[in-house]
Amino acid sequence: MERKRAIRRVGVVVLVANLLLVLGKGAVWWSTGSLAVGSEAVNSLADTVYSTIILAGLYLTTKPPDFEHPHGHERIEPFVSLFVAVGVFAAGGAILWQSTTSILNDTYGGSAGTLGVLVLVAAAVFKYGLYRYCDRVGRERNSPALVAAGLDNRNDILTAAAALVGVLGSQAGYPVLDPLAAMVVSLGVIYTGFEIVRDNVSYLVGAAPPEYLRALIVQTALSHPDVYGAHDVVAHYVGPEIDVSLHIEVEGDMTLAEAHDIESWVVGAIQEIDEVDDVFVHVDPRELGEWKEDDTDTERFTAFSPDGGDR
Repeated sequence: MERKRAIRRVGVVVLVANLLLVLGKGAVWWSTGSLAVGSEAVNSLADTVYSTIILAGLYLTTKPPDFEHPHGHERIEPFVSLFVAVGVFAAGGAILWQSTTSILNDTYGGSAGTLGVLVLVAAAVFKYGLYRYCDRVGRERNSPALVAAGLDNRNDILTAAAALVGVLGSQAGYPVLDPLAAMVVSLGVIYTGFEIVRDNVSYLVGAAPPEYLRALIVQTALSHPDVYGAHDVVAHYVGPEIDVSLHIEVEGDMTLAEAHDIESWVVGAIQEIDEVDDVFVHVDPRELGEWKEDDTDTERFTAFSPDGGDR
């Protein structure tokens, strides 16, 4: 529940912040005619539009499981991140097109003056705060959509800086600095879109988690004193979270109730790992030797006693 509230709260903060930036930049653009500030106003308007989509998407991903979605709605979140990436690509392409057109046509717009400098500096400070906020909460709450939103806010710091260079250059008598700086920044914006896509593809295709997480899952299962081995360990992403299935080996002569207690303990212990969602454990009698020899198909992990012997 706390994760849901934290994620939704960030979504609301980002939306409100982008709305305020649209109003501030739009007012300066309207009064000065500066292309640099105008492009920033359009950029913030685009941010506002897909911030609304992000908020709606985050609301869906944090809904509890229901009959049609028994494992929850987390798989929606990587799609929300990809929507952010589309917005980032569009913003980068629009800045590149506008700056190129401005250079070719020798149309640099008016000078925004001191007011433009102030609003752009404020926007950069604002965006830096949003970037740190989204990134921190996104990593703490394991939310790829918030991490992606953080990267987008980091990009907006660069675009504000480029616009600031243009405004200052125009005041100094070099208006061409405006579109030239914007062209450079547009490439960074587009690269960030690539980063977002790259980081979220694994969540969509059900890729395996990093090796250290898989090792932690196995170590956790083997930490129970009555678990002698683990095999058929499968861990994969379902959205930003991990589903785990594995077989554990216990003494074959214990009662069903005793085996059930061990299975429940292992499930609970693995679910304590932050990234893990569902855990499915099958209990095998160790005497049957059901693990497979072909370790390209599966692996068997055996617990050892402190004196070095097989426990």
